[in-house]
Amino acid sequence: MIAIVDYGMGNVASVSTAFKRLGYEVILTDNIAELEKASHIILPGVGSFQAAVEEINNRGLKEPLQRLANEKPFLGICLGMQLLFSEGYEAGFSKGLDIIPGTIEKIETEYLLPHIGWNALTIKKGHQPFQSFQDKHVYFVHSYQAKTDDKFIVASAEYGTEVPGIVQKENVFGIQFHPEKSGEVGVGILKAFLQEGQK
Repeated sequence: MIAIVDYGMGNVASVSTAFKRLGYEVILTDNIAELEKASHIILPGVGSFQAAVEEINNRGLKEPLQRLANEKPFLGICLGMQLLFSEGYEAGFSKGLDIIPGTIEKIETEYLLPHIGWNALTIKKGHQPFQSFQDKHVYFVHSYQAKTDDKFIVASAEYGTEVPGIVQKENVFGIQFHPEKSGEVGVGILKAFLQEGQK
């Protein structure tokens, strides 16, 4: 069973539908006991980093999510990916989940923000499960990006600067774009995450 974390700021319906189409049982919950029973944890998100951190803290989810990230395959999507990092600077300074070292900062680009639309992925060498997605287009909607060590970056996209598209630290993955809005490529990337989590 896949658990999608419900903290009031996720695009949970479309994310849930995407996993159900892959044949998985899905539960939407903020109940810690139910999250602990799940095989995979999905942290979605739409909105601001600061507001999301406040919701997670108010629901008492921060420490349980940090612990579960050490125990199970864990995937952050869009804002959910950003929350995996140490701190963010959207609407002021906020501490993130600190699961992956790094910061979330406004994209430094001459292009218009937010970054909305389809961009091709560049897959870093050594990430075999994702190599088939080299140069494939996925759908982004964001103004902030991860700043982190290159060793955590699986894939990036070009938007006047290099924007991390997929990150990984051990069993924890983050996807900056919306796989549930990225057609068959997005479905394939979710499958790759699930397959990696079964190893």
